[in-house]
Amino acid sequence: MQEKLTNRIVSERLIAQIDFSSWIPETFKASPDSKRVAYVAHVSNKLFVVVDGKEGKQYDNIGYGTPIFSPDSKRVAYVAHVGNKWFVVVDGKEEEQYDGIGKGAPIFSPDSKRVAYGTRVGNKGFVVVDGKEGKQYAGIMKGTPIFSPDSKRVAYGARVGNKGLMVVDREEGKQYDGIGDLIFSPDSKRVAYGARVGNKWFVVVDREEGKRYDGIGRGKGTPIFSPDSKRVAYVAQVNKWFVGNKQLMVVDGKEGKQYDGIGRGTLIFSPDSKRVAYGAQVGNKQFVVVDGKEGKQYDSFMGGSLIFSPDSKRVAYVAQVGANQLVVVDRKEGKRYGNIGDLIFSPDSKRVAYCTQVGNKGFVVVDGKEGKQYANIVILGGGRIIFDSPNVLRYLALKIDAGIYLVEERIE
Repeated sequence: MQEKLTNRIVSERLIAQIDFSSWIPETFKASPDSKRVAYVAHVSNKLFVVVDGKEGKQYDNIGYGTPIFSPDSKRVAYVAHVGNKWFVVVDGKEEEQYDGIGKGAPIFSPDSKRVAYGTRVGNKGFVVVDGKEGKQYAGIMKGTPIFSPDSKRVAYGARVGNKGLMVVDREEGKQYDGIGDLIFSPDSKRVAYGARVGNKWFVVVDREEGKRYDGIGRGKGTPIFSPDSKRVAYVAQVNKWFVGNKQLMVVDGKEGKQYDGIGRGTLIFSPDSKRVAYGAQVGNKQFVVVDGKEGKQYDSFMGGSLIFSPDSKRVAYVAQVGANQLVVVDRKEGKRYGNIGDLIFSPDSKRVAYCTQVGNKGFVVVDGKEGKQYANIVILGGGRIIFDSPNVLRYLALKIDAGIYLVEERIE
């Protein structure tokens, strides 16, 4: 069906019908290309996965956080439970049974060809990659294993007694009292993670230990690489008994200004790797810092909303003022709504789109203009707005008939 709305031509296609009496809402997942959906449903005391409206095999339980789609959106995996055993199901095929499967598992490689997960037999944990079991440890760190961007390398955190270590390409690193989250550089050549000795945290980059702080980020923290893989940034914490805890940004080893807090997950590099932005807090006010310059203060800054445009020249984010939210683009404020999600620039960096909800109606706003209204715009479970070109975008929408539709908009 095609419909013209102002300067936007809207096309819709039904991709799934939801049975609200049986589905479990928090399990809903949308594929990365926003063309497929999956979720867990129940009948009597059995659970099963529904993919694109088709029901899978029934089990005693389905693992938390699953199902998942592969990056290319073609494959589906989840964790299933029968009796006292857990196992991974990939493309409908059941893998080996174990006593437990790690949280956040399984994962697909970026090229969608490989699968990995942490598992347990008795009191021993190990990683399974492409069906092959690795060395056994006292435990495998939550959130690992991970694949490198080129899909060739695998890394994970493991416990040995009361120590932690990183295993990269089956090679064990140095043991520490604690380890944080691991990340590969975009070119897959470098590795960074947080580590602890005693009560001091620091970042390890390519096996080199950085300056020690009272904390890295909030808790274990995660360093990030710039898109060109040459730069590293992270949040450090300094505890001062006379002023309280302070946080600061460390970029390329250089310390920035100290704040009362720096938003978790807000630190980003621009696509050209030259600029840095993050959210900060002073007192009860929050604001965005771009290239060291502080923006306007708001009641709150929505973590995860801060983005650079593809050409690295523009900045946008969602701010909170009282009960309302608004989009700030290049320091200019947009219309206020109750809730805003999935802020994105077009590929040519000229357009800005996001979704919002007013009452019982959801719609997508493009360049400040509101689109067609639906029962809801689906951003649950990975649903998102995608620009296929500067003038064509798509997203998933829910109608009152309980159908999920793939919506494509062409802007004239």
